[in-house]
Amino acid sequence: MGEFLDDFDRSDLDADRWLPHYLPQWSSRAQSAATYEVIDSELRLTIPPSHPQWCVDTHAVPLKVSAIQSGVYSGPVGSTIGQQPFLGDQKVREEQPAWWGWTPNLGRIEVVARMDLSPRSMASVWMVGLEDHPDRCGEICVFEVFGDTITDEGASVGSGIHRFRDPALHEEFSADPRPIDVSQPHTYAVDWRSDGVDFLVDGEVTRTSEQTLGYPMQMMIGVFDFPSGRYVYTGSARRAPAARIARHLRREKALRWHIDYLLVAPGVRVLRVVRSTRPECVLNRAVAGRIVAPGFGASDCAHGCGAHLKKTPGRLR
Repeated sequence: MGEFLDDFDRSDLDADRWLPHYLPQWSSRAQSAATYEVIDSELRLTIPPSHPQWCVDTHAVPLKVSAIQSGVYSGPVGSTIGQQPFLGDQKVREEQPAWWGWTPNLGRIEVVARMDLSPRSMASVWMVGLEDHPDRCGEICVFEVFGDTITDEGASVGSGIHRFRDPALHEEFSADPRPIDVSQPHTYAVDWRSDGVDFLVDGEVTRTSEQTLGYPMQMMIGVFDFPSGRYVYTGSARRAPAARIARHLRREKALRWHIDYLLVAPGVRVLRVVRSTRPECVLNRAVAGRIVAPGFGASDCAHGCGAHLKKTPGRLR
C-alpha cells in the first residue's frame, strides 16, 4: 500500500480522493451535500442553521450531517445494496456507481483534528468496509467525540471496532475519558495490522484489539448535529418481556427490528421503560405526538397506526 497524504492545502477538496456527501444512496447527492471550506490547510466541516436534515422521512432520530467520504457504492434504485444502512429493509433512492478515491487495506492512519462541539453535536472519523460484498461492512472508529462529554478536565474519546453485519467480528467499542482539550489539534491514529489494531491519541496507545479487518476500507469524516427531542416507541413481546427489554437495552446485538437500529444510533439515550398490559396499538394511539418515520416499528400493524414511534413534547405517563 502506497503512502497517501492530504494536508488540505488546495483551494478545494481533491475530487480524485474525496466525495463531499454522506451516504448519498439513502437520499440523494443534492440532499446529502456537506457544508465545508478548505482554508489555511484545514478542512472545516460545519452545520449552519440552514443545513438540511438528513433522510428526514426515514431516519427516526432527527439528524443533520456534514461529511466527506473517500469512496461510494450502491446497487440500483429500490435495491437494498448500499453502504451503512440504518434500517433493515433500507432501499436505495439514488444509485451510486462504484467510485473509490482512497481505500487502504492495512497500514497506519493518522488524522490531526480539532473540534468545536455543542452539547448536542458529535464529530467522528472512521474507516468502513466498501460493502462490495455484504460481509465487508465492519468499521474501525478512529475517534468519536460527543459534545456533551466535554468538561474542563477533558472529553470522552470513543474508538474501537463495530461489527455491523460482518460475521467474523464482534463489537469492541468504548468511549473513555481523556485529559485533552479537543478544541485544540490532536493526532488520532490507528495502526491497522493483519494481527490486530492499535488505537492512539497523540502517539499514546489507548487500546489494542486482537481483531482485524482483512479487506479494503474507505474513510469517513463527519460532524453530526442531533436536534433535541423526546421519542416514545411502543412494542410488544408475547413471551419473556423482561428478556426482550434487556435485549433492547444492550448495544451489542444482532440488528433485527427497527428499534434495534434506532437504539444503537449515535446520541440516542433510553430515558425510561414502562410496561403495560394494554395492547401495543392501543397504547401507541394513547401517546400524543407526531410520526417522524412512517412505518417505523409497524410493519405488522393491522390497526392503521402509521408508526409505533412518535416524537412527543410531553412526559411518558
